[in-house]
Amino acid sequence: MKMRLRIRDLREDRDLKQREVAEFLVCDQSLYSKYERGERELPLRLAIQLAEFYGVSVDYLVGLTDTPEPYPRRRK
Repeated sequence: MKMRLRIRDLREDRDLKQREVAEFLVCDQSLYSKYERGERELPLRLAIQLAEFYGVSVDYLVGLTDTPEPYPRRRK
């Protein structure tokens, strides 16, 4: 599954520990580790938070595209 590889790679590229990302997501480090390994499905709300945190699109995060740039935000 590409998603677990991407969230791990994104974290490691920024020299972050699983604990640090788990704190950002307000979850336990062991739960976050299961997301990275693909043992637990990452909820959509957390995928959105991670995409915003890393400055990538959710499509990139889950492996639907190889272009990391997020989509432009809609004007309100």
